[in-house]
Amino acid sequence: MKTIGKFYIDGAWVTPSSAASMPIMNPATGQQIGIVSLGDSSDVDRAVAAAKRAFQSFSKTSKAERLALLERLLEVTRARMEDLAQAISLEMGAPITMARNDQAGCAVGHLEGFIAALKAQETQEILPSGDILTREPIGVCGLITPWNWPINQIALKVIPALASGSTCVLKPSEHTPLSAQIYAEMVHEAGYPAGVFNLVHGDGPTVGAALSWHPDVAMMSFTGSTRAGALVSKDAADTVKRVTLELGGKSPNLIFADCDLETRIAEGVATCFYNTGQSCDAPTRMLVERSVYDQALVLAEAAGAAQTVGDPTLEGDHIGPLFDKIQYDRVQAMIQAGINEGARVLVGGLGKPDGLEHGWFAKPTIFADVTADMRITREEIFGPVLVIMPFDTEEEAIRLANDTDYGLAAYLQTGSEERAVRVVDQLRAGGIHINGRGAGYGAPFGGYKQSGNGREGGAFGLEDYQEIKVRPVFSA
Repeated sequence: MKTIGKFYIDGAWVTPSSAASMPIMNPATGQQIGIVSLGDSSDVDRAVAAAKRAFQSFSKTSKAERLALLERLLEVTRARMEDLAQAISLEMGAPITMARNDQAGCAVGHLEGFIAALKAQETQEILPSGDILTREPIGVCGLITPWNWPINQIALKVIPALASGSTCVLKPSEHTPLSAQIYAEMVHEAGYPAGVFNLVHGDGPTVGAALSWHPDVAMMSFTGSTRAGALVSKDAADTVKRVTLELGGKSPNLIFADCDLETRIAEGVATCFYNTGQSCDAPTRMLVERSVYDQALVLAEAAGAAQTVGDPTLEGDHIGPLFDKIQYDRVQAMIQAGINEGARVLVGGLGKPDGLEHGWFAKPTIFADVTADMRITREEIFGPVLVIMPFDTEEEAIRLANDTDYGLAAYLQTGSEERAVRVVDQLRAGGIHINGRGAGYGAPFGGYKQSGNGREGGAFGLEDYQEIKVRPVFSA
């Protein structure tokens, strides 16, 4: 049994004020593997006070000093990659190959992206007006991260705070504390001054809310559900702090007849199922030009049937379990809703795959002949469930793609560059993938509408943690 009984506050591992705790579960077995202590508002007060003290000096560090610390953190991160991968695989069920290459790999990729962005950013600029613009760290940052990409989101929030000269209090998901604990150890080993980075475990209504309304927190950065993001914004409103949100998605994947159909259909199915469908930007709505719709269904059925599900401790390209029983039950309820609404089950369906009765494994599922008003078309399922529907014209494809409350990502498959440019210009989404290619590390990530506000990654993500000051050139 693994015990997470200490919080990292003011450069030391300390005993929480609260006596509350909860089990750490292995989603592949349904068995308890540890216990994590849960904090309360007094733990948050202690962490914020430490971050506020540290800000007085850390905010005055030079860019060169902060780059040296980031380079040191990069060395430490590379040395701890396997530890991160094993922790992520154990606590949230990512297959170890994927946990190693992508889940843990994000820690390095994002760090390199922010280092490049900080190197390129000018601390001062001369504006066309002749005035001088200065970028300064925003202050104490409250950071709340989810369980589905635990280190990816920690890196996207902690690193720009450290790079800007701000200080922070991290509340990771209480369901994935093992990888967060390792990250805190890495920051400590890298040599950051006491109080610059602080870690408090706890739930959203207690620790998350205490951070959001705390008067000494200058900024909140949250990743999670749209519902929870709205609560963070409301809690933060009374102190008028900056709030950045990365929330849900229901991303379309537009398949035009002139694309490489075999490659793009198989790729679209695999990308939807990746991370067991537990990615906010997953292409969960496949919109197919009607002239190739029947062919696309045949290809999608073959790709879906070929998707293997299995033990996350084993190497390979299979997918693992859903995160927990609550998530499993939600996915099953949505599959049942699709059946009740009259969608055709092409692959998968209700229940667990054969031989995987223990743990929270779900069948990769594809629905055909869906309509725009169905729940499975409109609501984020957050599981390995794909819906497919036809369109007749380019205009209809764009209308269907944008017919969602979300706007995090959109995927486009076409052999025509002219069409790609024309369609992309009309898609209401923050990140566009074209013919299997998306943006890399250092590019901004974020969405339109109820997918959030602000951007994470690279220069734009760094700017969210900075204040802008303008002054005229001095003259006596």
